Amino acid sequence: MMDSDSARQQMVGQQVRTWDVFDEEVLETMAGVARERYVPDPFAHCAYADVEIPLPHGQCMLRPSIAGRILQAVDIRAGDDVLEVGTGTGYLTCCIARMAGTVTSIDIHDDFIRAAKAALEKDGVDNATLLRMDASEELPDGKFDVVIATASVPDDHAHFVDALKPGGRLFLVVGQSPVMTARLLTRGDGGEVTSEDLFETDIPALIAPARPPAFSF
Repeated sequence: MMDSDSARQQMVGQQVRTWDVFDEEVLETMAGVARERYVPDPFAHCAYADVEIPLPHGQCMLRPSIAGRILQAVDIRAGDDVLEVGTGTGYLTCCIARMAGTVTSIDIHDDFIRAAKAALEKDGVDNATLLRMDASEELPDGKFDVVIATASVPDDHAHFVDALKPGGRLFLVVGQSPVMTARLLTRGDGGEVTSEDLFETDIPALIAPARPPAFSF
């Protein structure tokens, strides 16, 4: 049987930290979340491996090292309101919730929302709101200190930037497979936006529901 505590400490020390994640709050948060609770049963043996775990709908659970880089990049502070685009299994949602004031997490897939809610309840998370929503069409009302998109987009989506408060930080993965760039965008107090490329990666794209073709004459 897997020793979850030892495996979790090993994941943080040998996988996350060695991929340039040095923020102690991030490392402590990841060390305190039972990742196996969020991994689909067929892949339970991979809960603490630094691999992408397949999910339904062509999605995946991000590698722990990437989750750590995301959390470090957006610099979540106590009291921050965070928007997560792409709930997935709810693992990153739980990490965010432990660091932020509130987290609103949206996903287009009902089954992801249901499973994540159940796992988060078991973890005692009470500051997360999960909503079914198509992020390519709309976002929750309000402005956020941090926006994290866990699926890739072809370019910098302006409506994600628009959801930021002054001083807000946005994490995106931009591009087309197999060449994508993880990017941090920051909105200044005057509305100006600065951009910093962080690392190269390749993750599934943001999925929008299929639409019937338009009539042509």
